[in-house]
Order: sequence, then C-alpha cells, then structure tokens
Amino acid sequence: MKKRLQMKKNIKVLAMVVAGMSIMAFSCSKKSDGGGGGTYVYTPTAPVDSNWSFETTPVWADEFDTAGAPDASKWTYDLGGGGWGNAELEDYTSSSNNVSIANGMLTITARKESAGGENYTSTRIVSKGSITYGRIEVRAKLPTGRGTWPAIWMLPDVYTYGAWPASGEVDIMEMVGFDQNVEHFSAHNATYYAGNAKTSTDSIPTANTDFHLYREDWTPYAIRGYYDDNLVFTYVNTGKGSAVWPYDIPFHLLMNIAVGGSWGGTDGVDDSAFPTSMQIDYVHFFNMIHKK
Repeated sequence: MKKRLQMKKNIKVLAMVVAGMSIMAFSCSKKSDGGGGGTYVYTPTAPVDSNWSFETTPVWADEFDTAGAPDASKWTYDLGGGGWGNAELEDYTSSSNNVSIANGMLTITARKESAGGENYTSTRIVSKGSITYGRIEVRAKLPTGRGTWPAIWMLPDVYTYGAWPASGEVDIMEMVGFDQNVEHFSAHNATYYAGNAKTSTDSIPTANTDFHLYREDWTPYAIRGYYDDNLVFTYVNTGKGSAVWPYDIPFHLLMNIAVGGSWGGTDGVDDSAFPTSMQIDYVHFFNMIHKK
C-alpha cells in the first residue's frame, strides 16, 4: 500500500515536471528574445465554401407599410452637404420633401432647390439595423436623369481596420444617370477601392420603370451579388487578412440619390430631370445559418 502510494506520488511529480516543460516550450514558441527562440506568426487561411444557407424569416426588415416619415426606430440619416468626399452637389435632408412613405413605398426624391449652401437637395437614409454575414435584399425602382447617382450600399458600424476604405464598403447597386439602367455591384477594401474596386456590371433596361430585386449574399467565403436572383458578382475571401477581407464585422445599409460628383457628374447635370425619385418596396436582412 505504501509502495503504491509512493509510486502515485512519483508519477504525479513526474507529470508536473513534464507539464511544466510543455508550458515552457509553448511559451517560448510565442516570443522572440533574439536568442534563437521562435516567433509565433498567425497566418490567416482561406475559408472553405460550406454552401451556407440563410434563414427565411428576416432578422431585420422594413416593409414601409406606415405612411409618413420613415420609422425612427429603424432609420437615421446622414445630413448636410460639402461634397461627401466625392464632390457631390446636394444637401442631404430628412425633410418630407426628400423622403417619405406612402402606398407601401419609401420614396427618396432629389430636387433642384437651394439648401445648406448647395443647389440640390436629396436624402441619404441609414439603417439602424446591421448584420455580419447574411442575405440583404432591397426591392427598388431607380431614378432617371443625367447627373443623378443613386446607390444601395453598406458600410461598417465601426471602422475596425481603419478609415475608409480599410474597413470595407459593399455597393449592392450603384448607377449613374449618364449611363442609365447600367447597374454596378462593387466591393471596396484597403487593396481594391475607388476606381480599382472589384466591380461587376449588369444592364436592366426597365430599372427606372419597374421594381427589381437587388441582393447580397454574404458568407465567410464570399460576397455574391444578385440582380433579380441572377448572379452578377462574386468576390472570394482568399484568406489574406483584412487588407482584402475586412468583411467580418457588422455592416449597415445606406440608400441615397447623390447629385453630380466625381462619377455621377462626369457628363454634367441635367436640371430638367428634377425632381427625380428612387422608390423602395422593402428591405430585408436574413441571418446566415452557421454550420457546425
């Protein structure tokens, strides 16, 4: 009995010594003191496409069924002028002249009128709901007019990886009025941004006369864009970190009509086109179903 007890004690001591050596070895593998110790380097790896699916009930939505101003519990606004970094010509407001709900539709209207030191007014509405990975759907009818620049797009809630474009931007739909009914889906990040952004285009001849569905399917593997359920854009996560994939943080939705600007105003602005409106039937966010 005493021998067994002594053997147990010896085994316990030996185990503690081995464990201590393991801890020391693990610790040494994480630091470098210039004396030959290794340096622990984390290298991101590309995810595998697990064919994620999405819930069928929205986690956040607005059907725009209540007439009047947009629901203040769901929406806020970017307000003012000054060009917005793109040499835009409008003053963004929350006035009912520029944004309102009626007949089950949200309407954003750009007008030729002076306000805030600018010669045009419009609205840039911002969702209070946000999502990380999921499906985003917006059913909309687009405006017309040379010099208009409507957009349905997403920005990060917090600029985790640095100021734009380092923390990402996804343009679900952009169109410029001088190239009417040609829609662009783009992803911006620290590596690919502005004129070098990853972009696909599609032509929808009835974009300004009929409602169409603009959709983003966002998973850890890729961002995919669909117009009327037709795949138009794919951007794959190559596993090279936030410089090319900052899309692992919460993003919110923005919808607006810009006037003029570095792209929208390339061919000038046709003042006879105003007022002009973008109508939105609904906005849906669906959670991605995580796979174990």
